[in-house]
Parts: sequence; C-alpha cells; structure tokens
Amino acid sequence: MPRFAVVRLPLVLSLVLLSAAFARTADRRVQLAPHFAQGSTLRYQIETRTTSDQHTTSPVLSDEGGGPFRQTTSFLVRLDVLALLQTAQTAANFVRFRATFEKSHADSVAGTSAPVPNPLGDPLDDSIDQFEGRSFEFTVGPDAQIASVKGLDEITANREAADRVLSWITVLSNAGSVPHQGVEIGQKWKSDKALTGLPLSGVIWRTESSYLRNEPCVAPSPVSSANGPGSGAQSQENCAVILTHFEISRRGSEHSDATPDDYRRNGLRTSGKWTGSGQSLNSVSLVSGFLVSSSQTATQDMDYEIVSAASGSAIHQVGRTTTQTEISLVMAPAAPASGRPNG
Repeated sequence: MPRFAVVRLPLVLSLVLLSAAFARTADRRVQLAPHFAQGSTLRYQIETRTTSDQHTTSPVLSDEGGGPFRQTTSFLVRLDVLALLQTAQTAANFVRFRATFEKSHADSVAGTSAPVPNPLGDPLDDSIDQFEGRSFEFTVGPDAQIASVKGLDEITANREAADRVLSWITVLSNAGSVPHQGVEIGQKWKSDKALTGLPLSGVIWRTESSYLRNEPCVAPSPVSSANGPGSGAQSQENCAVILTHFEISRRGSEHSDATPDDYRRNGLRTSGKWTGSGQSLNSVSLVSGFLVSSSQTATQDMDYEIVSAASGSAIHQVGRTTTQTEISLVMAPAAPASGRPNG
C-alpha cells in the first residue's frame, strides 16, 4: 500500500550522538566529548510500533488507496568502530563505523479494530527483513555530519527503508542539538533544524531539551571493546536523564507554494501542511557517555497535494502516523573460551 515519507525523528536520540562521552567541567556541567576507540563495539535493540491511517486521491484508479495499518519492527544493531582517521588540514578525527543488522524484522497488518495480513504483501516489510545479516559502513566527520556511506544501496533498493536507516545515522551522529559548552542539571536548551527530503519545503523540526537529573543506569554495562572492559554484570553507573519535546511545523499558509527544488525541476508544484509533536526520554551513562535506554512517542499529521504544472493533474495525500520506540543498550556475547574477542 502507498506510504508517506514519514520523518524518522530521533528514534535514537542517539546511538552515536550520545555515544560521545560526557566530560565533567569544574562548574558541574557535563560536556559532549567524543572519544571513540578503534575496535570498540556497541549493540542496540530497537523496537518500534507504528499505527498509521493514510489515504491517497489521484487520477489513477487503484486498489491501493491506503487505509489504516499497524507495523512492528525489531532490530538488533551492532556498531563497530573500524578506524579513527585524520586529515592533513585538521587534527580532528573522522570516525569510520560498520553497522551490522544481527536481527531485522517487520510485520504489518491492515486495519486497526480487526487487523488482517495485508493481502498485497508489504514491500517495506520485505526490505527491512533483508537487512538481517547485512552490513554497511559510514564515516562521521569532526563536525558530527555524515561524510560518506558505503554499501547501503547493495542491501536495499527500497527508498523508504534506506531513508529510514540514513535518518537514524544522521540523528545518531549529530551532536549539534547539545550545547558545546556543556549542560548541568536543570538546564534547558533549544534547537531548530530544517527537514529535507519531504514533498514540502519550509518544514522545521524544533526541539526543547531538559537535563532532569542523574540516576542509576538500568541497563547492562554498555561497552565491549578491544581496548576496554565489557563485563556482563549489571551496571552500577549513574546516568543523565534528558527529556526532549519536539514539534514539526511548516512556515507559511498551507495554501502557499511549498515546492522543493527537486520537485520544481520535475515540473511539479506542492502545497499543504506537515505537523507533528512528541517527546523522548533518554538515559545516558555519565561514565562512558553511551546511550543506555531511550523511549519515544511521536505523532505526525500530513495533508498535502502534488500538482503537475503541465497537465494540472494532482495527487492528494492525507494521513496520521503515531510511533512508539524503545531502545536499549545490550551486552555483546561473551568472548569464546580461547580468549579471542567475538566478532
């Protein structure tokens, strides 16, 4: 069935974003200070439940006009730090990662009150299932932006599946939403970011975060590294608890022209609205800086039209999508009896 290009918000606010270690300052602030060790490994379990009701009106008659559906996805993702690289121009590190989907599965059902399997099949479910056992690599630069991605297009040709993964990486590697000077308990900070890749321009993602408190971490010790310990015991570390509220909105009237450049170059015009809201609650180790757990809820409402400038034919899409996501840091498997590291 047709789907909206739902914005993949900080599903993991963040694996790599908050994989940057916290360093305490003299004034009781903590400051993000990335220091990745080559050979280190992190594993995260990501569980997502999505409920969506989407409808498409177009000149082409189709039995795939949309409707309510529910989807669950489950991932076990391993992140390996492959290398720390430097350029001649700067001493700052580029970090090369490999992401491996040790488990990857999705199920969708049509309807909400009496769900049934989708008789047409679900290409997105199939594409997500294909990630299991596959890997791709990406590099994060000193500005916390993605410098390169390699191998993702060899795993899937499904644009929505690929965009979902890339959106995770973008969020994971983007530390710009946390003040560089550090934060202390009780402090709040805000950020605005333009969202791209949507059928509407001028859509803004606005966040407000609060550093609530410190409390004992409730997940296993997060690090399994060739250069550090990785015990299977329950962690006794303290974690920083950070609450983030976010809103999505578009500047201007919903009837005004909101055509992105790539749509305009293809002779299309777009207008409409795209709104959303939600929150995430993250627990981050104050010892290692790694994300230990995250819970997020998000709702998005879309109502937009895409019109051909030449023929005047239009596609009108309306829908609401609600997503709940739970992320947990999990332990790496114990090393074999020979003492050789696993993986």
